[in-house]
Amino acid sequence: MERIIKAFYNSLRALDRLARTEKAVQQELVLLGLALPVGWFLAQSWTGYAILVGAVLFMLLVEVLNTAVEATCNAVSRDFHIDIQLAKDCGSLAVLIAGIMAGSVWLLALAGRIWGVA
Repeated sequence: MERIIKAFYNSLRALDRLARTEKAVQQELVLLGLALPVGWFLAQSWTGYAILVGAVLFMLLVEVLNTAVEATCNAVSRDFHIDIQLAKDCGSLAVLIAGIMAGSVWLLALAGRIWGVA
């Protein structure tokens, strides 16, 4: 149980630091804050609500992992290396894909609410 508690505090420390210093994380936390009430009205079921909020949480998760990759690369070297560039670019691509997925889920839910499309 002690390990779980320590891991929880480590996670909170990371969230606090990212929320204070990383603009992308700050933006996605705002999106999450908006998604919670808006998703409640947009979703047509509890499952739909979980999917809408989950899509935003997934995007935040990918952003956190991208930040971890970037921090690791920066700790290894600040000099240009083609492999480090690739690692950072792949992290950025992952965030883009997660954003497209989240946006698609929200657009489909909106279409379903407006036009009754399932």
